[in-house]
This record gives sequence, structure tokens and C-alpha cells, in this order.
Amino acid sequence: MTGSLTVAVVLAAGSGTRFIGSTHKLLSVAQGRPVYHWAIESAIEASIGPVLVVTGKTPLPLDFAFSDQAQASIAKWGLPHSINNSNWSTGMASSVQSAVQFAASLGAEAVVIGLADQPCVPPSAWQRVASSTSPLAVATYDTKRGNPVKLHAEMWSHLPTSGDEGARNLLRSHHQLVSEVSCIGSAIDIDTIEDLEQASKLIVESRRIV
Repeated sequence: MTGSLTVAVVLAAGSGTRFIGSTHKLLSVAQGRPVYHWAIESAIEASIGPVLVVTGKTPLPLDFAFSDQAQASIAKWGLPHSINNSNWSTGMASSVQSAVQFAASLGAEAVVIGLADQPCVPPSAWQRVASSTSPLAVATYDTKRGNPVKLHAEMWSHLPTSGDEGARNLLRSHHQLVSEVSCIGSAIDIDTIEDLEQASKLIVESRRIV
């Protein structure tokens, strides 16, 4: 694959230690489905390119039932890819590095990166960020920065190789290249049972589940 290919990346390698619950937070259920299902399906439904899921400590099966919209995207881009980051314990930066290496192997010119513990980011946010022509782009929700973020290939060499910053430091150090993209939805992440309850309500609103 070459040309103007963009890879949608869902980071799902964290240990989830801050979440106090009976299971890993990504496996916690919101509106009848594990949290990570919502995040991955949103990336697929956006249909901006092939989808990559970067896992780590916790195996995450990807053979769940997809929506009709996701199925249409899969027919175009294929099933989501999954790679395991064996260095997940060193922080998010290693997962981002794994993602850009995979994207480079496809000849991609950009990655759009979201998090598996943010189930309320809608497909439109992925699409709007992906369509930005800036080298760096970040979704905003009510003017507050969140995910996903877009990183053009020319910026990948500036990414940290270790630590838990991910792309955040890059957005700070190259702020003049960053485009903020206003999006609907919510970038709430799941760190507490209360977050999970709030996310369940927001999913109802954003996905129009009845």
C-alpha cells in the first residue's frame, strides 16, 4: 500500500491499574459490550484507512460482532490488524512506536491515534482529525484537547521512544504545527467505576442507542 494512506490506531496496551473493578477496564461492560469494542468499532466505522490495535498486557479478542457500518468499512480496508507490544510496561511511547513502525511498513503517510479506554469518541472525530492537512492535529471537545491525534510521517522521528507521554510531548514541542479540530462526542477515559457509568450514558447519547 502506498500513496496517501492513513492508518487508524487504537492503543490498548496499558495495565489499567488505576481502575478499581473486578476486571481490566477495557473488558468492563458499557451498554452491553466491553469498553474496547466501542472504541475499536468507532475507528473502523470512520473508514479512514486500515485499523491497527496495539495490545499489551491483556489479550483482546477482535472477533466480535461489528455494526453494518463497520462491516462496510471492513469490506474496503480489511479486518483490524492487531500487534502486541511486548514493551508495554515502559509506557505509551513504546506502543506509539510500534504503531508508526507498522504504518511505515504499509507505506502510510499518517497515523490517527486513539485510545481503547475512550468509548465515546465517535467515528466523526476520527474522520475530522484525519482530514486535517496539518502535520499534527488533535481533537478538541468543548475546546479541551483529547483524542484522536493525527501524526504525519514527517513527525514520527520526533516521537519519544520511552515513557508514558505518547504524542503529548510532540504536540507541545511543535505547537506551531498543531491544528486543533473541534469534534462532537467525548474523550472521557475509563479510570473509575464512575467514569464507566458516565461513559455508558454518553454512549447512549452519541450512538443513539434505544
